[in-house]
Order: sequence, then C-alpha cells, then structure tokens
Amino acid sequence: MSVLLIAEHNNKEVKPFTLNAITAASQIDQDLHVLVIGNKAEAVVKSISEIPNVKKVIHIDNEIYENYLPENFTPAIIKHAENYSHIVCSANTFGKNLMPRVAALLDTSQVSDIIKVVSSDTFLRPIYAGNAFATVKSTDKKKCITIRPTSFDPAATSGGSAEIVKGDSAESFTSTKFIKREEVKSDRPELGTARIVISGGRGMQSGDNFKLITAIADKLNAAIGASRAAVDAGYITNDHQVGQTGKVVVPDLYIAVGISGAIQHLAGMKESKIIVAINKDGEAPIFSVADYGLEADLFEALPQFLEELNKLNTIQK
Repeated sequence: MSVLLIAEHNNKEVKPFTLNAITAASQIDQDLHVLVIGNKAEAVVKSISEIPNVKKVIHIDNEIYENYLPENFTPAIIKHAENYSHIVCSANTFGKNLMPRVAALLDTSQVSDIIKVVSSDTFLRPIYAGNAFATVKSTDKKKCITIRPTSFDPAATSGGSAEIVKGDSAESFTSTKFIKREEVKSDRPELGTARIVISGGRGMQSGDNFKLITAIADKLNAAIGASRAAVDAGYITNDHQVGQTGKVVVPDLYIAVGISGAIQHLAGMKESKIIVAINKDGEAPIFSVADYGLEADLFEALPQFLEELNKLNTIQK
C-alpha cells in the first residue's frame, strides 16, 4: 500500500498547502510518493525530494503542463495511479477542481476535506458548515482523498533524500485551451497561510472604512479578510472572503471586526488558535467562538487599537 500525492506548484516553487498535505498523507502510510506534473519544474522536484516524509518523487515534464489544466493533469494521474491505494491532494481550489475528475475515472468515491487521519481507511471530516463532524470509512480499494491543509502542520522542508524518477506524459486534452492567468499580487501574507488575519464585515459600512483595517494589518503584517456580507455589499473583492463559500483559515490570531458571526463565516475561521471579536452588538454569535471579545463601536475601537500599536512599535514581521 502506497500513497500518491499530487503536488501543487507553479513550476518554480511548491505551493505552501502541498507541505500540509504531505504531513497528512504520511499519516495514511509512510510509503509516500509525490507526483510533480509540470514544465521545467526541476527546482520543484528537488525541493520536494528534500522533504523527509517523501520516499519518491515522480517527475512528469512536458510543455503541455506549463499551465495547470485539470483536463490535462487528470489523464497523467490516472496513468500512474495503478500501483497506489490512495490518491491525495489539498482541498483547495486546485484539489477541488482536480480530484473529482480523478475519482470519477477511477470509479471510486471521493472522501473530501478530511481534517484527521484515523486510520488508512477511516477519516474525520466536517459537515453542516463545520457544526458537526463525520467519521468516514472507505471500503474502496483505491481511495481518492482531499485534505484540508489548515488542519495539518506543514512538513519540514529539509533533511530528506527521496528518489527521483521520470514519469510518463499523457496525451494533451485538445477540447480545452489555456488562455491566460490573472493573479492578485500583494506584499501582504497570503490569506490562507497568514499567521495573523484581520477581517471586516457588514459593520464596516463601506469600502472606504476598510482603510481602518488596512492600517492595522500593515502594523501586524496581517492578511485582510472579509465576511460574505461585506463582499456582497461591494466593500472588498471576493478573494478576501473567509467562510464556507470562501477560504478556510487557521491563523495564530484572527481578529473579526464588525462581523456578526453567521454559521457560514464561522465555518471558515473558528479553528483559529486565538479569536478576537469587536462588535457593538453584545449578542452577536461571533462572541460564542471568540477567546476575547470587545463590545464596542468599531469606529472608536480601531483608531484606539492603531494608536496603541504605534506606541508599541515592536511588532515583528
């Protein structure tokens, strides 16, 4: 029994969530192989081979894999899946787009978004927007699994010496064509992996008022998030959305400002190590999950908070 993990990367470096997925996959079975599909991704292959938990890296190199298309990646994965009992990847946009195709072609049931490995065939996953947990046992001979990366620590990146072998490409899928990629570039930490996240909700009242959150985020070197209500109101773009239909975050510190705490939002942040809530409504549901709560007008509290941060001037990036 071996595990095949599909690496997410940009042909230059490994995406951070792959490291979390490696930790989870190694708990399923110690014989962990990583499949790197790309074009001129030697740097990615080398870095993964140095991860202690990885026993083998399979490198498929072809110009048709320069840009990620699940229609192209899936046949290559199927071609190498025969000798593996588990096919795994992260339960992010990459994995959610890819793994259902793989599972369908392998005629197996997918186990999605696991947060704990109980055994090689049994896993824990959240249901009902994180308000309940299901223990799922898979009886399929070949298991397709997506892993919630924020539930596992990232794997160490040095100390290993995995074997590197060449894999075989599959035929290009001609019915789908890559056109272009648009990426939001920012000096801020990525929302999904940031140590500190400060999020605003409908209580911010306007997009201009998010400047208050931006100023504090600059001091804390924090990522900026938002509730769906704030996104739907047009206060901020949807790539900042935290929640069931947005991003799931598990930072060391999550600061919720003007967020009531709808179930859908809590599903995306309630596993944060420390939660601080600022809301003028003392009955807001957000306080039920907060470690520290401040019942106050955010337009008074945030300027005071920023003033104190300016006094400290000791926040380390």
